[in-house]
Amino acid sequence: MPDATTPNNLDGLRVVAHPLRLRLLSILTAEALSATEAARILGESQANMSYHLRRLAQAGLVQLVEEMSIRGGTAKRYRHDPASGEVLGSGHADEHQALMSSLAAELIARSARYVSESEFVFTEAEVTVSPEAWNRIREMSREVGRLIHDEAMPSATPEGIRISATLALFEVSNHDTAPRT
Repeated sequence: MPDATTPNNLDGLRVVAHPLRLRLLSILTAEALSATEAARILGESQANMSYHLRRLAQAGLVQLVEEMSIRGGTAKRYRHDPASGEVLGSGHADEHQALMSSLAAELIARSARYVSESEFVFTEAEVTVSPEAWNRIREMSREVGRLIHDEAMPSATPEGIRISATLALFEVSNHDTAPRT
């Protein structure tokens, strides 16, 4: 039987439905960081970062990759596991809505930093596709996600290009069969 730290026993998608945790996952994609290092980058307190890192670790979204002795204490460095999003697939509708709301807010915040001279890639759709196409779309999206995570550089890398990427694919009911609330 799973224990309290198993993702299925946590509040599922709500773990990442917090804007600060989304930002934390983003910076932990390119490099492993301690709570103190993440706090410096995000302008937050070390205690706040430590709390949010623990929640993300409990949900299986970040992995402890290094422990270092620093001034009589232990600094733990975590890194985002790009495949960890798969553990979030079985949340309830209200959890998905909380996550989408948080993603929308983060997307709006990031859009304020859009470099208008850069190329913009955009797709938005609610369509019907074959089961084969759905499987292919999901796999291609996973591949894009892996590529983004594998190629991520620390944010201070001078020659790097800072990008924003948000991709959420999920099956929806037909408009006429959706439950009314």
